Amino acid sequence: MKTGFRGTFSVMVTAYDDAGAFDPARMARYTDWQVTEGIHGLIPLGSTGEFLSLTVNEREAVARCVVDTVAGRVPVLIGAGAERTEDVIENCRMAEAVGADGVMIIPPFYSTPTEDELYRHYARISEATDLPIMLYNNPATANVDLTPPIVARLSTLKGVDYIKESTMDVTRVRDIIDLCGDRMCVFGGIMGFESFVNGAQGWVAVGSNILPRECARLFTLTADAQDYDAAREIYARILPVIRLVGGHRYVSATKKALELMGLPTGDPRSPRLPLPEADMPELLAALKAVGLLETVEA
Repeated sequence: MKTGFRGTFSVMVTAYDDAGAFDPARMARYTDWQVTEGIHGLIPLGSTGEFLSLTVNEREAVARCVVDTVAGRVPVLIGAGAERTEDVIENCRMAEAVGADGVMIIPPFYSTPTEDELYRHYARISEATDLPIMLYNNPATANVDLTPPIVARLSTLKGVDYIKESTMDVTRVRDIIDLCGDRMCVFGGIMGFESFVNGAQGWVAVGSNILPRECARLFTLTADAQDYDAAREIYARILPVIRLVGGHRYVSATKKALELMGLPTGDPRSPRLPLPEADMPELLAALKAVGLLETVEA
């Protein structure tokens, strides 16, 4: 199995200032904190990074900020998804220009492409970039499901070596490995621990924005040490945060948590709203349960 990239990768929020503009200083501080806390890799400009709410120039600024701040300490994959194939190719060229290590590409999310259309889409991208490509399967947002047989077909393309599998069905991990063999390295999306147990070599996580050290440790204990009892103990302890940032609150709850921890990244952009006051008790309870409110200096 390909294991050039492995471990827990945070799919990052994008940092704004109090007026809502991209804030490179806040982004750099938050990025550096992720690395020093022990995260294995970073992915800006994914769904959690509100990539559809950023301009072309802002996306490049975010990508460059993260790559420059990381300075080679961990891999950086850039979210490069778009509806139009040509736009994805341009995003990949931008990722190459800023020095990224790879790209993560969700399927076109409006046109509901057929299998042959998906294959041609990714084939054109594969031909246009030398960066490793991580497929991103999230049927709930892309309106298309990269099923294991489709993934197996896509895995024959140059550089299509990774997938973030973001359904709740961990048998997908098993089936992709079975069908693709060493052509595809699977990262869990929603289901981290459960995916490791089924053979995943990584986790593209939202919760690690808040708990990078613990989420990285969960991977190491499960995939490397195979100490499942210790891994279950960590998983049970961080589960309140994993649940907190699930569903529609994945951006707003993550940003509010980081603010309370002393790492402000601004409010989400419209049409998203900040975390509602009604959800604050659950947020505070989750952060208290894992002892996070006083772990970061203001």
